[in-house]
Amino acid sequence: MTTRDSNGNELNDGDTVMVIKDLKVKGMSKTLKRGSQIRNIRLTGNPEQIECRIGKATIVLKTAFMKRV
Repeated sequence: MTTRDSNGNELNDGDTVMVIKDLKVKGMSKTLKRGSQIRNIRLTGNPEQIECRIGKATIVLKTAFMKRV
């Protein structure tokens, strides 16, 4: 199965994505704001999730809230 963003574009390891909605991340004090770019994503075994690093933390985000840049 392929991993796709909110617009239906295929995502690959190392892509850059943009957050399309403000997200409160559990366990982090700050909120990911709409328009934030996340670089060097990694795909997981689940086609609805991606893994990325925000600061020193590694988090898993849903692809429904991302779009490819």
